Amino acid sequence: MEQLEVPLQKVNVTDAFWLEYQRLVKDVVVPYQWLALNDEVADAEPSHAIENFRIAAGRSDGEFYGMVFQDSDVAKWLEAVGYLLAKSADPALEKTADEVIELIGEVQQPDGYLNTYFTVKEPQQRWSNLAECHELYCAGHLIEAGVAYAQATGKTRLLEIVCKLADHIARVFGPGEQQLHGYPGHPEVELALMRLYEATGERRYLELTRYFVEQRGTQPHFYDIEYEKRGKTSHWNTYGPAWMVKDKAYSQAHLPIALQQTAIGHAVRFVYLYAGVAHLARLSQDQETRDICQRLWQNMTQRQMYITGSIGSQSSGEAFSSDYDLPNDTAYTETCASIGLMMFANRMLQMGADSQYADVMERALYNTVLAGMALDGKHFFYVNPLEVHPVSIPFNHLYDHVKPVRQRWFGCACCPPNIARLLASLGHYIYTQRPEGIDINLYIGSDAEIQIGEQRLHIRQSGGYPWQDRVLIEIDCDCPLAATIALRLPDWCADPQISLNGTPLQVAPQVQRGYLRLTREWCSGDRLELTLPMPITRVKGNPLLRHVAGKVAIQRGPLVYCLEQADNGSELHNLQLPADAPFSLLAGKGMLSGKTLLQASGLRISASDAAQQPLYRFNPAPAEMQPQTLTFVPYFTWANRGEGEMRVWVDEK
Repeated sequence: MEQLEVPLQKVNVTDAFWLEYQRLVKDVVVPYQWLALNDEVADAEPSHAIENFRIAAGRSDGEFYGMVFQDSDVAKWLEAVGYLLAKSADPALEKTADEVIELIGEVQQPDGYLNTYFTVKEPQQRWSNLAECHELYCAGHLIEAGVAYAQATGKTRLLEIVCKLADHIARVFGPGEQQLHGYPGHPEVELALMRLYEATGERRYLELTRYFVEQRGTQPHFYDIEYEKRGKTSHWNTYGPAWMVKDKAYSQAHLPIALQQTAIGHAVRFVYLYAGVAHLARLSQDQETRDICQRLWQNMTQRQMYITGSIGSQSSGEAFSSDYDLPNDTAYTETCASIGLMMFANRMLQMGADSQYADVMERALYNTVLAGMALDGKHFFYVNPLEVHPVSIPFNHLYDHVKPVRQRWFGCACCPPNIARLLASLGHYIYTQRPEGIDINLYIGSDAEIQIGEQRLHIRQSGGYPWQDRVLIEIDCDCPLAATIALRLPDWCADPQISLNGTPLQVAPQVQRGYLRLTREWCSGDRLELTLPMPITRVKGNPLLRHVAGKVAIQRGPLVYCLEQADNGSELHNLQLPADAPFSLLAGKGMLSGKTLLQASGLRISASDAAQQPLYRFNPAPAEMQPQTLTFVPYFTWANRGEGEMRVWVDEK
């Protein structure tokens, strides 16, 4: 079958900015998370995830501890390890991973079932609570790990385990009289099964995905059927008994997908589901399903996405709310949701080159995904608000989900290993391979090699992106090579310029859906130089976005910027940016070394004696304004210099 994802072994990241992140993942994040999974991080919430496997395998005595989906943290860690091993040998890390894989194999039941929670705690309740209990979600993450590890190392032990698990699932679920007619409450297995199908060529995995997708939301409703069957018991009672069963939209199970019109419910579940649906649509060549993905993509990105490429505006249900409801200080915007958004975007790109998908993928990556991890690789955000006032957080339950500084670990630790696997697999997102050539989606310094027919095309990207506006693309190939190289023209860039071997090219005539498509006979030594001017840009919200009325956000290139207390003092709400204030670039220092900061002349409402003034004043004189230099830092770097206020949107005067 057509493979559009360039193998990680064929993509080498060379850019200093991203090499540092990949070094962090290899040298710090993965070893740190291994300690966390083994409960060896002081002052962090325990995980018990590895111990759960040991208990389920009969190696240890004890009780299962943690979330019903605790297994998935181990699976994502293994997946990240697989991606790292695809790039460089690490015998000690590989030995540890192989030992974990053997442990997982010991937990697997003779019929293929594999889940520590139900094996240890409720062995008689397997597959009895799909709405709430994440068995298929955990299976999906383990399947992804099995595919990644086999592709990286050539070792098939974990792949064999997950194929046995997937075959078990295929026997349990389906239209047959003795089968369950259900589907996962937390989607994930859909996208995993599609990856397994591509890795093995076994069509039953694609058909199982199709069954789960087409069964979703049908009547009579399976969640209600299984709820009655198990005696109306529920696992989660956060918002009342069986709320997760009753709120069908939370799981995108309120309607069949063909009838769904808006992004709704739990944001991570939504993007995981539609990443799988988009993958299915491409490999099935199903235009109707593709149109469904496109419709929901448009609603999500045009009406329910933050400027930082984050989604999920409310903490209740970690969910979307309604069109144009994007509060800044109570935003939920889970790190995992932006990672899932990138997965969805990448699969939409694979269905057809269109820069709107890559633009969103880039926005999520450079802003929310990177913000999810501290620059030290050992602290993490689960929630990524666009405004923080730390002194209010302990006293207002609206902010119970918001942390003003990153945490060492979480009781629900889905985000840290998700960041690790995303950054370790970054090469999968930079390029899309086509039969006729290659699309460059992200401008990340890297080398990539693909086959076009019987010929080889090698591309080398370099430059200082995202800080600098020049991207150099050098070609090495079997000459002459007839191929198309497509360059994404970002939505934030008004005047892209391109030259080939020093000769300027006309851009407009060759642009299709936001990609500059250059079709010619290429020769070794050909050089493309793309200039993407990066003026400092003021961004304003749609008039229906009430939360940002009268405010402006600052963006340069793909990076959204914010104000922090560390540079600008407290009471950031009293700062104003004049509409005509010019900006200047500033080199970051200390923790922000290597980052470009922005400065502008702004104003501060005088509040020197505010504590002595009445709470409200009638017909007061105009507020006294004091000049103040405003310093903006890239949003992804906030909260690396201690606790303090932060805001993305600033009042414009």
